[in-house]
Amino acid sequence: MLFPGGCSQSSIPINKTEMLTLRSEREILKMRRAGLTVWHALRIAGSMMRPGVATAEIDRRVERFFDDQGATSLFKGYPGKVPYPAVTCISVNEEVVHGIPGSRVLAEGDIVSVDTGCKIDGWCGDSALTFSVGRISELCRKLLDVTSGTLDLAIESMGHCGYWSEVAVKMESLVKKNGFSVIESLVGHGIGREMHEDPQVPNYVSTEILRYGDFKIQPGLVIAIEPMVNAGSKKITLLKDHWTFRTSDRKPSAHFEHTVAMTRSGVMVLTGPPKDESEKIDISAYLG
Repeated sequence: MLFPGGCSQSSIPINKTEMLTLRSEREILKMRRAGLTVWHALRIAGSMMRPGVATAEIDRRVERFFDDQGATSLFKGYPGKVPYPAVTCISVNEEVVHGIPGSRVLAEGDIVSVDTGCKIDGWCGDSALTFSVGRISELCRKLLDVTSGTLDLAIESMGHCGYWSEVAVKMESLVKKNGFSVIESLVGHGIGREMHEDPQVPNYVSTEILRYGDFKIQPGLVIAIEPMVNAGSKKITLLKDHWTFRTSDRKPSAHFEHTVAMTRSGVMVLTGPPKDESEKIDISAYLG
C-alpha cells in the first residue's frame, strides 16, 4: 500500500537487483531540477514556522510556488479512500507522516514535519524536513538532531556500503543508541518517473529483509531515504481521515527525507541545496 509523502507501507518485497530500474547519468541530472524545486519549496515552508500560522497557509504558499515553476504536485489527488487534498503533508508533534494541512494553528514548542514532492518534465523529487516552532523541549531537540543525523549517516554510508542492509543497520543502531525507536511499518522507496518505484527502502534490518528485501547499492540507483523516528514506541495508528499516522503513545515523532542517487562519481543528493548560482531560484516573493 502506497501513500503520499513518499512513504510506502512495508511489505518486505523481493528487491532483486535485476528487477530494479537503474537511471543513467543524464536521467539523474534531469531529476535534479525537480529536486531543487522541492528544496526551495521546503525553504518557503520553513520561513513560515511561527506561532499563529495555519498549516493550510503553508500548503497554499508551496502550491503557488509549484504552479509558478511549472511543477506538478506528486501528492495532491493521490488516490486513496479519500484522494489526498494538498500538495504537502504537514504533521505536527505526535503526528508521524501524511498529516493533512488545514485550520490547525502552529504554537510555540511544536515540531512540524513538512513533506512535499513534485514532477518536472516527467521526473520526480521528494523530500521532507521537520522544523521547530520557537523554543522546543530538550527531548524534541534531541529527536530532531538524531533523526536528521540518521539521514546524514545513511547518505554518507551509501558511498562505501555494498548493500542497503549495511546502511539500514547503521541507521537503526544510531536511533536505538539514543533511546528512540525506528518505525518499521513505513519505509522509503525508489523514485524516478513515478514517486513510488522499487525498491522499498527500510530504516531497519530484520531476518526477512536480509533474505528477501535487500538490494545492491550501485550506480544508477535512485531512492528516497526517509528515517521516521519516534521518541517512544515504534507503534503508530492511522487516523479516521485515512491519511494521518500518529504515534500510538502520543509521544513526538520526526521525519527527514532526501531523494538520493548513486552515481559513478559518488552519492548525489538530488533534493539538496544549490551548488552554484545557476541552481538558485528566487523565492523572495514566497517567504514568510
